[in-house]
Amino acid sequence: MPLFPSQQPSRAARRVPEPGAGATGLLRRYRPLETRASGGFGSVEICLDSRLQRRVAIKRIPLFAHGAHGADIMADALAEARTASMLPHPHIVSMIDFTYDAAYAYLVMEYVDGMSLEEFLAQVDGHSLTFDEAACIADALAQALAYAHENGALHLDIKPANVLIDRNGTVKLADFGMAKLTSAAGFGGARGGTIGYMSSEQLRGDRVDERSDVFSLACVLYESLCGAAPFRAADPLDSLNLITRGVEAPSELLPDLPASAEDALLAALSPEADGRSADVAAFGERFCSELGSVREGRRSLARIIAQLTSDDEEEREQAAAEGRGWDIDPEEGLLGSRWPAARRIFSGAVSGVSLAAICAATLGALDGIDPAAVLAVSIACGAAAAAAPQIGSALAFTGLIMASVSAGNPLATVPAAVLVLAAASGWWLVWGRAPGQASCVLMAAWALGLSAQGACAPLPIAASLAALTLGGAASAGSLALGAVAARLSHAVAPGAGLGVGELMAALADPPFLLGVTACCLASAVAARLVDRARAVREGTRPPAWLLAACGLMLLAGCALPALAHPMEIASLSTAQVACAVAAGAASSILIWLYVHLFGYRNDRPECDRS
Repeated sequence: MPLFPSQQPSRAARRVPEPGAGATGLLRRYRPLETRASGGFGSVEICLDSRLQRRVAIKRIPLFAHGAHGADIMADALAEARTASMLPHPHIVSMIDFTYDAAYAYLVMEYVDGMSLEEFLAQVDGHSLTFDEAACIADALAQALAYAHENGALHLDIKPANVLIDRNGTVKLADFGMAKLTSAAGFGGARGGTIGYMSSEQLRGDRVDERSDVFSLACVLYESLCGAAPFRAADPLDSLNLITRGVEAPSELLPDLPASAEDALLAALSPEADGRSADVAAFGERFCSELGSVREGRRSLARIIAQLTSDDEEEREQAAAEGRGWDIDPEEGLLGSRWPAARRIFSGAVSGVSLAAICAATLGALDGIDPAAVLAVSIACGAAAAAAPQIGSALAFTGLIMASVSAGNPLATVPAAVLVLAAASGWWLVWGRAPGQASCVLMAAWALGLSAQGACAPLPIAASLAALTLGGAASAGSLALGAVAARLSHAVAPGAGLGVGELMAALADPPFLLGVTACCLASAVAARLVDRARAVREGTRPPAWLLAACGLMLLAGCALPALAHPMEIASLSTAQVACAVAAGAASSILIWLYVHLFGYRNDRPECDRS
């Protein structure tokens, strides 16, 4: 279901260019929470970003208004969105993304958790600010506008509704550079500003520059101190007449207002641009020099906004939390969308069970160890692996090396242990350190191999897990090393350790090597399919890659008997064939279940990124 309801297409809509390629995919990730503003200009929706679990503000602007051509509005919207995105400043609301469809342009912006200056003034006593609060507002807006002017950008629509204050008292200027956009759509005045805050040259349609923004800023500050907009009128002509007539001195209403602040304000409100300074930073410094404390003003704004918004905050947070619980992101799956730690918990559980099984099998093969001690050590190691799979894989290799040299001739067993240590260290440096899924896959393959007496029959199950959680190289490398470790663990002779001869004999088995290679290739290809699926942002699970991945694992499982017995296919027992088919089917089922529960996102180490 689309984020916003579409209007019925009009005749003019047939002239609009094709919708942006990413419009549908982009909008699917945002779920509306509430409407903050709505009118002829469009609407502003507060939405939840389902991927990053954060709030954003999306301004939806109709492409057709008063007969305006959609293509013209689109060009202006894109140009102005680019302008806004190139103005990173702590007091300017940042632009996150931009897209459009057949009816609307969508501007995805930073969400400011607080309220606008317009809302603030409407709820406080006297509908005005203290001197400290006004100094804080003026200082922030002057910094934002000075930065914009230095980068060749004008705002042209400064008004209380576009001044946002968050719960920390931070002031941000919104809708930056949208004047041309609103003008193209035919909203509210000659150059897209708002009557009552537009300068005389804006109202007349004359050339505008930085002094127009200085005038609008002064109007906002005058209203913030005196409680009323000085030039608010029903139409541009009436507003222009009020500007020409001049404004009432603020000191008439505020006898304690410092003279420097009043002089700066009156100069900025001059009817003609020549009477105003183009340096907004100088205006802000002059206005705030004796007015009040910016720091105290920020504290006061934060305290009041916290009080004004505390009544419904808990209700909104609860609604958002409930919404997140039922908003399923296909990359995260059913459980991953509800509990961000679900994938980590699953990996920990698989790692813990796998290492416990490895420890039990390895220690159980040694002579003279009490079964109770084997159980205790297995449980302890399994718990460590569940908490941190990377630690679990290190413990598993430590146990294998200790078993290979125990009760054996050091001269015969140490070389084999060194080879195992070198292979484990190489894997650890490349993939084992992070992410934890690499260790999880390795230990799962290791445990499954031990369950099959060192054979690779159940390896497709671990291969499917590797494909869904790792990149191609990491999945193949972890899977192969896990299968080899299982083979060596089974080859360790009780009381004799593992010598180089036994190691070579265990690994120099063509059927085993062919089976492991087939599973590793299938896993790498399936992992590549998952990577391609991750690039698709359509909001639905693409079935093609999923069917292909399942088919690969099923074929790998069914092919293992042929690879293990290349010269005697006919002699295969029904049980062997059934086991192979069961492993392939189980791996396919695992892929479907995993995708449903945890999505198709995989975690790749930096060295495995393409």
